[in-house]
Amino acid sequence: MEIKKELLHKCKEFVDNRLKTVQETISSHQKALQSETKSSAGDKHETGRAMLQLEMEKASQQLSNIYQMKETLAKINVSKTSNIAHLGSIIETNVANYFLSISAGQLVVAKKMYFAVSVSSPIGKLLLGKRENAKIFFNQKAVVINSIN
Repeated sequence: MEIKKELLHKCKEFVDNRLKTVQETISSHQKALQSETKSSAGDKHETGRAMLQLEMEKASQQLSNIYQMKETLAKINVSKTSNIAHLGSIIETNVANYFLSISAGQLVVAKKMYFAVSVSSPIGKLLLGKRENAKIFFNQKAVVINSIN
């Protein structure tokens, strides 16, 4: 239970850091857009504004993804246990350990490595709904689920 809480906490930190980075990017682009004045040299000025506008759209999309991740994390109940893999499960296999949550990469808790994976990721889709001792095939490798918490 404590490991699950710590994994969830690390995922939330991951999302908060991404949010901070994207907000800083948006802020810097807004300042750059405001400082671009119409008196700049014609086409070059328009190209610069268009590039900044594209960057702003990209940052807005990233912001949207971050809020989706926050919603996903809010749905995780760390006290829920089941022998069927679900959102919030810790799945230990013969290959690696997974935390079904968001795609946050490698996380180390209690000196053990876990991969935080989204249920919509390729491995997440394969693990979701599986039981202990189930076998899945990922990257041409047989993966056996040893335990689900």
